[in-house]
Amino acid sequence: MNIISVQDKKYPKLLKKIGKDAPKQLYYKGSWDKEIFENCLAVVGSRQMTTYGKQVVERIVGEVAAAGITIVSGFMYGVDATAHKTALKFGGRTIAVMPCGIDLIHPEYQQDLYVEILNNKGLVISEYEGGMQPSNWTYPRRNRIVAGLSRAALIIEAGERSGSLITANFAKKFGRKLFVVPGPITSENSKGIMQLIKGGAEAVSSAKDVLDFYGEQSARRSSNVLRLAEHKPKAGIERKIIEKLENEPLGADDLARTFVIPASKLGTALSLMQLKGLIKLEGNKYYVN
Repeated sequence: MNIISVQDKKYPKLLKKIGKDAPKQLYYKGSWDKEIFENCLAVVGSRQMTTYGKQVVERIVGEVAAAGITIVSGFMYGVDATAHKTALKFGGRTIAVMPCGIDLIHPEYQQDLYVEILNNKGLVISEYEGGMQPSNWTYPRRNRIVAGLSRAALIIEAGERSGSLITANFAKKFGRKLFVVPGPITSENSKGIMQLIKGGAEAVSSAKDVLDFYGEQSARRSSNVLRLAEHKPKAGIERKIIEKLENEPLGADDLARTFVIPASKLGTALSLMQLKGLIKLEGNKYYVN
């Protein structure tokens, strides 16, 4: 069994600074090293993640992780799991903090993600040993570790009584930077975000807003720009479609009216762009990948 006590030199320095809230020991699986804890960002949000929330995670977290920032989250479905997956997709490292014993995978159906984290120099940690089952009180306890490990927290979609607000409150208590992503005012998932903004959280619209805080430069150019450069013969219409979809998701009919081109020609362009991984179709609307 792998265990690090609070007295150990390898214990994360930032987590130790939260004082009496610091767990006395951490059980772990994966690659424990100093570098993974140097620059951590907590990313949490709604379990009822919307398509908008998924887009935000992929766009912001991907670039942050690619810049070398470790993504810390709670492994639950929704924003948490998507944050872990996105970090891995962009070659970054991620830490999953469990609300249960270190020997459990919770939720169990995310076993593939669990294994992927461990296979890519990531960490799974818990303050509980063995097969202890999660309880109502272990989730907020878990959240204090997520916040305590991180220099900043990014909240993406949170309802009025979201557990993500607990993580946000811990981040403020520990003197950490608090970022939020604004959402549609008509969404229930925006109510908690609006509370945090009114309380002084900084609204962000891009990865650059977060990376500026860490003093990091993005480790990659826009993936779409790179891929468009590889397909110059079609870059004209493809670039126009990308620019339009970056403003808002649109259906094929809306795009056809915008560009005044035959539906067959547009359909061919959209199909090719999907094959290249530039865009994706969800709910009859196209989104930028």
